[in-house]
Amino acid sequence: MIRVKHLDYFLLFVVTLFLLLGVSFLATISAPLSLNRFGTTNFYLIHQLTYGLLPGVILGFLAFIVPLSFIRRISPLLLLGILISFLLIFLPHSGGNFWGASRWVSFWFINFQPAEFFKIVSILYLSSWLRNRLGGPTRGAGILKDKMSHNSFKNIFLPFIVFLGFATFAFYLQRDITTLGIICLTALVIYFIAGTPKWHTLLIVSGALVLLVGLVVFEPYRATRFTSFLHPDIDPQGASFQINQSLIAIGSGGLAGRGLGMSNQKFGFLPQSMSDSTFAIFAEETGFLGCSILIFLYLAFLWLGFMIARHSTDKFNQLVAWGITFWILLQGFVNISSTIGIWPVSGIPLPFIAYGGSHIVAELVAVGILLNIARQIKR
Repeated sequence: MIRVKHLDYFLLFVVTLFLLLGVSFLATISAPLSLNRFGTTNFYLIHQLTYGLLPGVILGFLAFIVPLSFIRRISPLLLLGILISFLLIFLPHSGGNFWGASRWVSFWFINFQPAEFFKIVSILYLSSWLRNRLGGPTRGAGILKDKMSHNSFKNIFLPFIVFLGFATFAFYLQRDITTLGIICLTALVIYFIAGTPKWHTLLIVSGALVLLVGLVVFEPYRATRFTSFLHPDIDPQGASFQINQSLIAIGSGGLAGRGLGMSNQKFGFLPQSMSDSTFAIFAEETGFLGCSILIFLYLAFLWLGFMIARHSTDKFNQLVAWGITFWILLQGFVNISSTIGIWPVSGIPLPFIAYGGSHIVAELVAVGILLNIARQIKR
């Protein structure tokens, strides 16, 4: 049985396995596209190591050694920095537009997605804010049980709604509703675990469902994506092409897979094979057994994050641990679900595995904070 004092070591071990798996897999999956575009098979691998893994490890280590009280105090400043970067997205010389969406900030040779960093910053900010409103230490392990005052609606519920409203507006402009959903669900989990009245959560969920229907109905491309999810045979060469090719890749993997580097779908048949559809190529090359190992690692991350949150005695630490764990697992669930056809195509990267510098850096910073929280637990 894993002892509480060993939680940080086991978490570090699981994340290290994720990174080794992601780098080795990217080396094979990116080779054809890299060779076709740049004349070398390792361009995307080197780019990921240079602009994703290396800065992610450095910043993650800093997040591990910096006092959590300092992180809590500067969380409003971090949020302000992200808000400024959101504005930069839409400026002509700093914003980057790809695939018809404005989601990147570009300076010289550096491109990053502020949305990826908003995920971890929103967790830190909301955890700090709720700690200040509801008090400091927790009353035992598990879900917080603080009593709410009579004016909780005005002092807690309404400011939280304002925060969600701003996030909705910002991500609507970026045409990134899936990321908005992940952020809002994570925020709602933190809000609920903080001990707020249950009717707050029910009211927010009801309003969110109405808003979601409106976003799908009144945006043609979202309606098309949802229709192709329900009926993938309607437009197999158009809107349903990616999901159909993903299912072909997954089905071709069988029990043990074709073998590493032996995928057929990565040779231009499956769009976004290095990012959105990474799991499909992984399933084709490693089969059911490889996918089972990958899912087991995510479940291990879930259990370790749950144990860290459960044994934390500071409200800020506990809420942050819950938020990080839920965010990573929700993102993995959405990616895998959309790849196997039980969720609409989302564009959400597979945590720790998929190509992309911004999400890897943000996730490693989150892991550093989670390790920092784990080492604060009384041995």
